Amino acid sequence: MADGPDVAGSEAPPVAEEIHLPGPTAVPLINAFGLALAVIGLALGIGITIVGLVIFVLSLVRWIRDTRHAIDDLPRQHD
Repeated sequence: MADGPDVAGSEAPPVAEEIHLPGPTAVPLINAFGLALAVIGLALGIGITIVGLVIFVLSLVRWIRDTRHAIDDLPRQHD
């Protein structure tokens, strides 16, 4: 195998940045539940629709707030 580079003795370069992953959360599931409840409420009654929309909006606000806090924790400059 003379045509390929010698990778047996080489090491991977050091990692330049940390990988940021958000923590586990139930907010997307609650958000989807609220939206589904609002849509089902269109057929069953206005009260169910209102409850579903309230759950949807509150979970959406929380999801956006959590995302903004996570973005604020990221480093500002890249070298």
